[in-house]
Amino acid sequence: MTTEDTFFNPAKLSPRDKAAATDASAKAIITAEATAREKKTEALKALRLQREAETPPQDAPAKKKRAGSKTTAPS
Repeated sequence: MTTEDTFFNPAKLSPRDKAAATDASAKAIITAEATAREKKTEALKALRLQREAETPPQDAPAKKKRAGSKTTAPS
């Protein structure tokens, strides 16, 4: 059986303790997101390298030369 005293925390946290808890939670979230981002980057890089290895390199198309001006210069 729970009572209000055991269910709710009667002791108030100091502002310093609240800030420390928030800081720890934020750092944990940031670290988890960075780890997930690094894993995703590694997986995408591996897939890109595999795809590049499977496809033969294509030569770049030759650039077209621009035609000169068709107007005649005044003499």
